[in-house]
Amino acid sequence: MTPRSQHDITSGFIAALASFVAWGLLPLYWKTLHSVNPMEILCHRILWSLVFIAVILTINKRWPETFAPMKSAKTLIILALSSLMIGGNWLLYIWAVNTGHVLETSLGYYINPLVNMLFGFAFFKERPNKPQWIAIALAAAGVTNSIVSYGELPWISLTLAISFAFYGLLRKVAIVESLPGLFLETMVLAPAALYWLLHLQFTGASGFLAGNMEINLLLIGAGVVTASPLIGFAFGARRLQLTTLGVLQYTAPSIAFLLGVFVFREPFGPSHLLTFALIWAGLVIYTMDSVRTIRRQRKLTKK
Repeated sequence: MTPRSQHDITSGFIAALASFVAWGLLPLYWKTLHSVNPMEILCHRILWSLVFIAVILTINKRWPETFAPMKSAKTLIILALSSLMIGGNWLLYIWAVNTGHVLETSLGYYINPLVNMLFGFAFFKERPNKPQWIAIALAAAGVTNSIVSYGELPWISLTLAISFAFYGLLRKVAIVESLPGLFLETMVLAPAALYWLLHLQFTGASGFLAGNMEINLLLIGAGVVTASPLIGFAFGARRLQLTTLGVLQYTAPSIAFLLGVFVFREPFGPSHLLTFALIWAGLVIYTMDSVRTIRRQRKLTKK
């Protein structure tokens, strides 16, 4: 391996890890805005993301690439749908964090890779093998345990997992790079977000420009904390193996899990532990099988 390629791998690993750590720490950021209505936080997140990404695209001279997908009606429809999906996901996540459900958000993003696998089976005729079915069964057992123990569906976890899986599905079929795609998605949502923020300002119900400079800066910074990890992830994804990325993706929900238990002191008893343990067991099997599959494919390509 050349020094240059080793440097690329190292820098990619650092960028990807930093992105997942940033995503994992997001509950701390949203908690500082607990006095602001989640819908208002979401609208600021959309608008300031649009501004921040526009600056990045300008610096990197990527506007032709950004607007190229607008020539395709099909791509525009897909991006409109994906924007609604990610907007809903963001809103539920912010609401869940600021109402004391950080552990449920963590569980949702642990479940997400297994939902992705099910979507592959449902939409792309990808056939899960035996270890993958076992992983799905363990996740289903974890959800069932939650229902039996508490008498209700863990709807926050499942909605986050499924909505993000649908978002990933839509972005898979829309041939758009991550940052230009996010710009177009926030551009779709921006008019409604701007309307709502202006409505709050005119009715005196806004948390923005209400005399608290810290709140103002945190709402503006929502665009940075949204787009920056995505930029780092895209940088790392181009330089790392999928196996490495697959393992690193569990960093974010693991940090959120630790925050929920040890920082925010959310309820976590034996039944919660069993639910998480079943999900974790499924993820271990899924990850090990993915690693074996990728290694086997590499050996075949080298022959």
